[in-house]
Amino acid sequence: MNTILVGAQWGDEGKGKIIDVLTEEADIVVRSQGGNNAGHTVEVGKEKFVLHLIPSGILRAGKKCVIANGVVIDPVSLLKEMDGLEKRGIKLAGRLLISETAHLVLPYHRALDEARELRKGRNKIGTTKRGIGPAYGDKAARTGLRMIDLLRPKNFSLKLKARVEENNAILESLGGTKISFKEVEKTYLEAGKKLAPYIANTVVWLHQQLEKQKRILFEGAQGTFLDIDFGTYPFVTSSNTTAGGSCTGSGVPPHRMDRVVGVMKAYTTRVGEGPLPTENQEISDMLHAMGREFGATTGRKRRCGWFDAVATRYARVVNGIDELAITNLDGLDSLKEILICVAYECRGKRIAFPPNDAEELLHCRPIYKKFAGWQKDTSAIRHFKKLPLAAQRYLKAMAELTGAKLRIVSVGAQREQTFEA
Repeated sequence: MNTILVGAQWGDEGKGKIIDVLTEEADIVVRSQGGNNAGHTVEVGKEKFVLHLIPSGILRAGKKCVIANGVVIDPVSLLKEMDGLEKRGIKLAGRLLISETAHLVLPYHRALDEARELRKGRNKIGTTKRGIGPAYGDKAARTGLRMIDLLRPKNFSLKLKARVEENNAILESLGGTKISFKEVEKTYLEAGKKLAPYIANTVVWLHQQLEKQKRILFEGAQGTFLDIDFGTYPFVTSSNTTAGGSCTGSGVPPHRMDRVVGVMKAYTTRVGEGPLPTENQEISDMLHAMGREFGATTGRKRRCGWFDAVATRYARVVNGIDELAITNLDGLDSLKEILICVAYECRGKRIAFPPNDAEELLHCRPIYKKFAGWQKDTSAIRHFKKLPLAAQRYLKAMAELTGAKLRIVSVGAQREQTFEA
């Protein structure tokens, strides 16, 4: 069975952990979009891993991982991540493949990202300033450099020189700092030499594995409402974070996909700017006081609120979600009463799906349904039927309101704090 895993909210749903769990029943894990703006956290025993580009499946011995064509890659950051894993005993040789057609994130992309964000002032998007948007912009404009270019040093240098000159002119006009061509050329060609053994035609390789009946798991980054087409535009990322992105970002066609698993928290969070209809300061303060909800990539406090079934209902429709994995249930253990947003009230009308206009979404007010809390520690529970009845009812309501089958529940960061529903 080939499985796509996606985030059903605004990212940070716990996809890294669920991927790690699902990898046990897969042979290959594929990352198909995004860049090192993603942060997937996995805790195994006493060890904590934060992965940005490499699929979480790498932590399972014997599993193979692919960074596919839809990802934008900063080779220097990737090498740092690879070195960090090797030092911790995670072997990569023969287990990691990198698409030769994946686009590069270069220093001028990061400089442009920062300069543009600064100019926006109060209208900023909340980008991680990792250069992801500008890299995807070059890809769409057909001026980007790709991993395969690193394998042809002379061609790479010629292309890079032209791109640095053009982008330095743009940076100068934005008040940014110019990039040194020589420094970038030296650093990236050195990175290319180290990465060369891993670079391959991953489309052909994946289809060869499909012919061998290998089970493939597609690891999504970010979440549905950060999708460039279906998210709260313009407060989105620059790639397709929904299920369709797994096909275009890997070269594996839709008819080879068997199921879609949507990951969502038992409440709602978001990093950066943009609308968040169920945002609640008391919930944010409670979770932050517990040491929760700080971005794995940026360290920023996440904005938090009640569970938004209007949003996850739309995510189920857009992604074709078959099964749900609900994480962070234990974050609500202390509450006497819990709310779920079942609809929005917008300009006097009750609506069941979010509007596409982010400005209009700001006028939406959540309509809540109350649920009894359980006020018991769930972190040591390992079976669904052992959960307090109030917790079981809450989880079932989340699944029913979203419209998909509940399959997995997580009550903590550890690998073993996960069980079937």
